Amino acid sequence: MTSRGRFISLEGGEGAGKSTQVKALASALQDRGIDVLVTREPGGSEGAERIRELLLSGSEDRWSPEAEALLFAAARADHVAKTIRPALEAGKWVLADRFIDSSLAYQGGAGELGIEAVRAINAFGIGEDFPDRTLVLALAEGGARARARDNEESDRIGGRPEGYHQKVDLAFRLVAAEEPDRVRIIDGSGNPDEVTQRLLNAIQDLLP
Repeated sequence: MTSRGRFISLEGGEGAGKSTQVKALASALQDRGIDVLVTREPGGSEGAERIRELLLSGSEDRWSPEAEALLFAAARADHVAKTIRPALEAGKWVLADRFIDSSLAYQGGAGELGIEAVRAINAFGIGEDFPDRTLVLALAEGGARARARDNEESDRIGGRPEGYHQKVDLAFRLVAAEEPDRVRIIDGSGNPDEVTQRLLNAIQDLLP
């Protein structure tokens, strides 16, 4: 029988360098002979990509906080059923650019819906398929850097006020404090290769 793969998610606020580090970490794992599937949220399956378009476009008041949280949960349920779970069962390692902890931080914490309430609606959709390890890239100047990079053309969530993103960072740290075995805060500053090594060190116990 094929052994089940591992599920790793990368998280962080706007401009923390997730996209760069997802690629670098995937390459480092592949160099070790691990079969890696890279995916993202919202998205990662046909249905979830359709929901992504709804979530990230339009005016700030397009969705109520509750509707936004439920749309993310619906996209995630499809992502798990169609992409993540089959890959894990086939023995692949799944590396996701965002997963449930983004909802806990953005909608649960910064959006003030409550971390546990958001966890509950997501748990219904994903069952037992929580990440084996969640790595949260922390970078104090991330929000300002992202806005400069995007030339003030962020999506409807990334373009929210600085106070919102400060609450996102705090919520990530609260979740990490509550689940230290699963969630690790990683210093995202400095040389990208050094950051990648920090990520590898944080999953060393999971490596074959």
